[in-house]
Amino acid sequence: MEIQPASRILRLPPYVLGRLKNLIYERRKEGMDVIDLNMGNPSDAPPDAVVDKLREAVLDPRNSRYSVSSGVYNLRRDMALKYKRKWGVELDPETEVIATIGSKEGFSHMCLAMLGPGDIAVVGNPAFQIHNYAIILAGASTVQVPLGNDDAFLERIEHTLEHLSPKPKVIVLNYPHNPTAMTVEPGFFDKVVKVAERHQVMVLHDFAYGETCFDQYQAPSYLQADGAKDFGVEFSTLSKPYNMAGWRIGFCCGNAEMIKALGTIKGYYDYGIFQAVQIASIIAMREGDKHIEQQALIYEQRRDVLVRGLRRLGWQVDSPRATMFVWARVSDEHLAPYHGSTNEFCMAMVDQAEVAMTPGAAFGDLGEGYVRMALVENEQRIRQAIRQLTRVLKPSETTVV
Repeated sequence: MEIQPASRILRLPPYVLGRLKNLIYERRKEGMDVIDLNMGNPSDAPPDAVVDKLREAVLDPRNSRYSVSSGVYNLRRDMALKYKRKWGVELDPETEVIATIGSKEGFSHMCLAMLGPGDIAVVGNPAFQIHNYAIILAGASTVQVPLGNDDAFLERIEHTLEHLSPKPKVIVLNYPHNPTAMTVEPGFFDKVVKVAERHQVMVLHDFAYGETCFDQYQAPSYLQADGAKDFGVEFSTLSKPYNMAGWRIGFCCGNAEMIKALGTIKGYYDYGIFQAVQIASIIAMREGDKHIEQQALIYEQRRDVLVRGLRRLGWQVDSPRATMFVWARVSDEHLAPYHGSTNEFCMAMVDQAEVAMTPGAAFGDLGEGYVRMALVENEQRIRQAIRQLTRVLKPSETTVV
């Protein structure tokens, strides 16, 4: 019997990053010390108080039972309190907040709840992969517009909404942006809400890096805009600000009807997050503000080291104000041996320089020519990565970083 997967699987493009991950794994098995700047996987520790609370909660047998798929009330209440404290946003924890198994799961299941065959979502290009793939898995389609953070970007979106048939149902946004680290100012979301109102479309905003900010920049929340809750929701996570990526805990907040639809889907799919993790996460939100500041400072210092080193290589790179990534334009000289392909360039750098980076093409065709580098290694390892790249790409030079 020939096994055929569902059409939704066949519609997915090849997962470029799978090749890269497999290569890193194979080279490490062979004893190669690959400096892995590929994935935004925090390597620093969560707050001590959160780990201590988890230890305590694990010992209570009541927490090993099924939880509720929407998250325990106190967890949702503390996320609502956090929104009020940090962004001045009022949220009803009963109807406007739901816990998710990380922001990625929440976004994916929201797409399943709100989109189906024949529906269209507008997504920036380049984009984090799940912002396209989750829509495809829901049976819907995406239309991509060149990414931006200004009026011109919103005009491109509005032009698409006005001229595409059938009319798109959803706008997907992500600021601070993965992979480009692009940021916006508060007034941007006021304009987004006006676009959503004029065209009666929903907004899905991925705010995963909203608390990982540098140089006194404070990322605005979509929900701060007047009328934002009438049209959309925002996804956040404890993964990045608290170094709790493996704990898989996030939130979706905003429009009550969309939250209800997501809750319906989740009620069929899961029994909720391990309750001990939820309890410990409450402590993170109550006591972790200082930890967030300290972690952001660590990333800021790593950013400075990496940006300086990449500029010495002759790459074009802006110093990001947020996220845990640096988005760099590889010089034409360094891409030329690989026919301009960042996919092939990044594969080669694992073998030749023992440094792993994410090819920009993995995030869309407009990412070609760029690489994304995660700030997950310490400053010494980042300096070593620059030395190893220099050895391969500019062998006649000795770089001190």
